[in-house]
Amino acid sequence: MKNLPIDTLRSFSIIAETGGFTQTAEQVGRSQPAISQQIKKLEEILGQSLLHRDGPRIELTSAGNELLGYCRQILSLNDQVIGHFDNSAVSGRVRFGIPSEFAVSLLPKIVSRFAQAYPNVTLEVFSDLSRNLVAGGQRNEYDLILALQDRPAASNPDHIKTDELVWVSSNGTQNLLEKSQSVPLIAAPDGCIYRQRAIRKLSSSKKPWHIVYTNADLSGIQAAIAEGMGITVLARSTVPDNLSIIESPKDLPELGSMGISLKQMNKSSGNAVKVLADFVKAGLA
Repeated sequence: MKNLPIDTLRSFSIIAETGGFTQTAEQVGRSQPAISQQIKKLEEILGQSLLHRDGPRIELTSAGNELLGYCRQILSLNDQVIGHFDNSAVSGRVRFGIPSEFAVSLLPKIVSRFAQAYPNVTLEVFSDLSRNLVAGGQRNEYDLILALQDRPAASNPDHIKTDELVWVSSNGTQNLLEKSQSVPLIAAPDGCIYRQRAIRKLSSSKKPWHIVYTNADLSGIQAAIAEGMGITVLARSTVPDNLSIIESPKDLPELGSMGISLKQMNKSSGNAVKVLADFVKAGLA
C-alpha cells in the first residue's frame, strides 16, 4: 500500500501556484534540493511525470494538473482534521480584513470551517477595498489582512497566489454588448483594482466605455449584472455561480492577472492569528 506524504503534497501545491522551486523552498522553509527530492519521490510513488522543467517557469504536466485537484482536497481535509483535534490551546480574538468579493464568494466556506475547528476563537471579519484595508490609518485596526495586488510578486513573503482577471456578465449581457457602442461597466468605487484595470485596458485598446453603476459591495454588483445593466471584472476564483465568465471575448481586451496576499500585521500576536493565516492560505491556495 502506497501513501502520499502530506508535506510533499503541500510543496507540490505551492510549486503549482508559484511556478518555481526557489519560491516554494522559501515558503516551506526547506532547501531547494530538498523540494526537488520531494517531487522526485512523489513522481516515483505515482509513476507519473508531474512537472515540465525545461522553461523559465515550471509548468504542470497533464498528470500534474489532475493531481492538483486531489492535492487541494487532501490538504484541506488534513488541515480541518488537525484543527479539530488540536484546538485546545487556540483561543482569543482575530480581526480579519478582506476585500468584499472574497467575503461573498470564497471566505464564508473557509471561515465556517475555521469556526467549527476552533470554537474558542472570536473572529471579527471586516470587508473593504484593498486600498483602504492597507492604508496607514486603518491597517493597525486588523490582525490579518487579505488584500489584492495590482502587480503580483511571488517573491513577496505575503503572496499567496496569482489569479486571472476575467470579464463577467449575466447570460443575457452579450446582446447588450453587441448593441452598445460603449462598454457598460459595473464597478466598485474609485480605487478598486478591478475598476482600474478594466478602465486602463479598455482605454489602451481605444475601446469606448462608461460606468453605469457603482457599488462597493459584491452583492450589489451581482444584482446589477443579473439585471443586465452591464459587465464587470473579477478574479476568476471569485466569480459567483449565478454569473458567467466571458471566455475569449473578441471585442474586449485581455485583463492579465493580479496577486492575492495575506499579511499578519503583528508577528508577535497570539497563536490564533497564525492558525487562521495558515487556514486561509490552505483554503485559497
